[in-house]
Order: sequence, then C-alpha cells, then structure tokens
Amino acid sequence: MIISAERLNLRPWNDADRISFVDMSVDPEVMEFMMPLKREAASGAWIDDQIAHQKAHGFCLWAVERKEDLRFIGTVGLRRIGYEADFTPAVEIGWRIARPFWGNGYAPEAATAAIQFGFKILKLPEIIAITVPHNLKSRRVMEKLGMQRDEDGDFDHPLVKKGHPLRRHVLYRLRRSEWNRKREVSDV
Repeated sequence: MIISAERLNLRPWNDADRISFVDMSVDPEVMEFMMPLKREAASGAWIDDQIAHQKAHGFCLWAVERKEDLRFIGTVGLRRIGYEADFTPAVEIGWRIARPFWGNGYAPEAATAAIQFGFKILKLPEIIAITVPHNLKSRRVMEKLGMQRDEDGDFDHPLVKKGHPLRRHVLYRLRRSEWNRKREVSDV
C-alpha cells in the first residue's frame, strides 16, 4: 500500500530505510523536541514496531520518499496512542523529517495525505497531535493542517520522567467533521 501526495509517497518500511532512519534519528537537531533514540533502537526496534502496528491496525508512521528520486526523507503517519491519558484512546499523527529536507513543505504535504487516509479510509472520528510547547515548527504544521489547540488537554507525558524538560506536552485536535467542512469550503 502506498499513499501518494503531490511530491511524496508514504509507503511501508523496507530494510533499505534502516540506515537513513538511524542517521535521521541520531541527529540532535531532528530529535531536539523528542526523546532520543539509541542507535540500536533506531536501527531496528522502532521500525519493527511500526511494521507490527501496520499489521495490527492497517496504518503506522510510514516511510516517506520523494517521488522524483525515491529518496527516503523521513517518517509521517498515524499511530494509536499506547499510553493512558485523558484524551485516550486516540490516534495521533506524527512526523520526523531528515534535516536536509527541512523547509520544503514536506511535513504538511505528507501529513495531509495521512489525515485524508485516516478520515476517508479508516473513518476515524478524530486525529490528534502532540508536541512540547516550545516546538514551534511542529505547532505551525499542526495549524497548517487545520488542527486546533486544546489548552485544557495539555498534559505531562506519562512516558517521560518527572522533571525532564520534554515532559510537558500540548494537545491539538482535528475532527473528521471539521476536516470535511474545510474541504467543502475550499472546493467552492
């Protein structure tokens, strides 16, 4: 299964992606607002977990490649939240783009394709996104996608230890009804 955007493909993972994913995931600038991955986790466990999630649920954080040269640029997709929070159960959209590809609009383009898949194919009622408050780049992507911040939903991430600077998260939401309404207006 491949989800096609204008310049990008969201596709299943393959072994050739592993080295590029490791290089991206050990880049301190890429991981600035995420918990760091150890090289061995980035090279195997994380991707294996996405493959298992795809098999179990029909979606995951997919590998993303540029159509022009089939070059791996990052990961974008959907994932069921695997921890307890006030807003769970929920499906989250997420992205991680390798630094050489920043500034090209790839994250919002691929995320839009993932959201369309979530709402049209999976019939999800809502998709959420989370990040730390000072990750302004990701928050801008969320806003470009039409997501709205739920200030009452901000939370301390239960998988990040107390006192860690990445523990506090902001919550953004997008309901399928809002997505459909915005698409109808843009089609007029």
